[in-house]
Amino acid sequence: MKAVHFGAGNIGRGFIGEVLCKNGFHVTFVDINETVIGTLQKRGGYEIELAGEKRTRHAITGVDGINNKSDPQAVARAVAAADLVTTAIGPNVLPFIAELIARGIEERQREQTGPDKERPLDVIACENMIGGSAFLRAEVEKYVDKETAAFIGRCVGFPNAAVDRIVPAQQHDDPLFVIVEPFREWVIDDSARKAKHITLEDVEYVPDLLPFIERKLFSVNSGHAATAYTGHYYGHAAINEALRDERVMAQLKDTLAETGSLLIDKWGFDPAKHAAYIGKIIGRFTNPAISDDIPRVARTPIRKLGREERFTRPLLELKKRGLSCEALLSTMAFALAYDNPADTESARLQEMLKTQPVEAVIKAVTGIEDAELVTALATAYRALGKG
Repeated sequence: MKAVHFGAGNIGRGFIGEVLCKNGFHVTFVDINETVIGTLQKRGGYEIELAGEKRTRHAITGVDGINNKSDPQAVARAVAAADLVTTAIGPNVLPFIAELIARGIEERQREQTGPDKERPLDVIACENMIGGSAFLRAEVEKYVDKETAAFIGRCVGFPNAAVDRIVPAQQHDDPLFVIVEPFREWVIDDSARKAKHITLEDVEYVPDLLPFIERKLFSVNSGHAATAYTGHYYGHAAINEALRDERVMAQLKDTLAETGSLLIDKWGFDPAKHAAYIGKIIGRFTNPAISDDIPRVARTPIRKLGREERFTRPLLELKKRGLSCEALLSTMAFALAYDNPADTESARLQEMLKTQPVEAVIKAVTGIEDAELVTALATAYRALGKG
């Protein structure tokens, strides 16, 4: 079987690529990184290391690569021939690969004339966002005509997914080698799949993905970012280092207690099991074998403060349900205060805060219209000595 995976970065190679190869797929990575793609083409494999006590290594074989910048036609041909297409490129980049996928689907459609010859395909966006695959489908359909859109409706699924594995920023002499945490979770919405004949081991298929997406987004992503923004404020450079600071650990636990109260109230998660889930997350963050840089985790603060993201969405739902949201407000204040000139969004956010009232910035960045919440967040921000 053949898979096309967009994104040959550490997450693509260290997580999605690993799972696909272990399931017997030949994986074609698509990326614009000439060094990585060239080395994949030359070697046809790479190694990953699990960041635990034993530091075990696994060889990943049966891979190659295409540079989508220099050879977009090859990408389209690969998509046309694929049994599965996946992405791990970041939510903001999905629109830039949509036309490539559309061209591949069109070629697939031309080759599969007649309903009896149509082969189903699933395109799965493995991104830290709610509804990533559905978003990608909407972008792809901007580039197709009605006939191809109908073909997509019949034969191409865009099942949403939730993925979870910490892959810290790293550099090695070997451009393909990557260190990952032992834990991994990949959950797929079974109801939206077309290629039902494919069932991946180490992947969970569920009839309703939203509870799992929100559990991951509002626990792992909210917690990771909360640690990064709080840790940066208190002068730390790495996640596990920051969590040795009692102030940062307390902020993390308080934030996850609030998002946990929402998840339990909304989806009926068992409180004891969710507490164990949170304990496991904190253990992963403090893993001494992983040193995740705060600038990597904290990057793009404007996006992470967005209305549908890891802080604002649970904040609004907590307020609506009459549940406590004080820790989330405090965490969002740390995010507003994140000042890293090397981060384009951070620099833009700080410029906004210098030239506009903080309340106006909060409304613009978060989309919050609730005056009480805007005032509370502005107060929390000023309590940090800002504004």
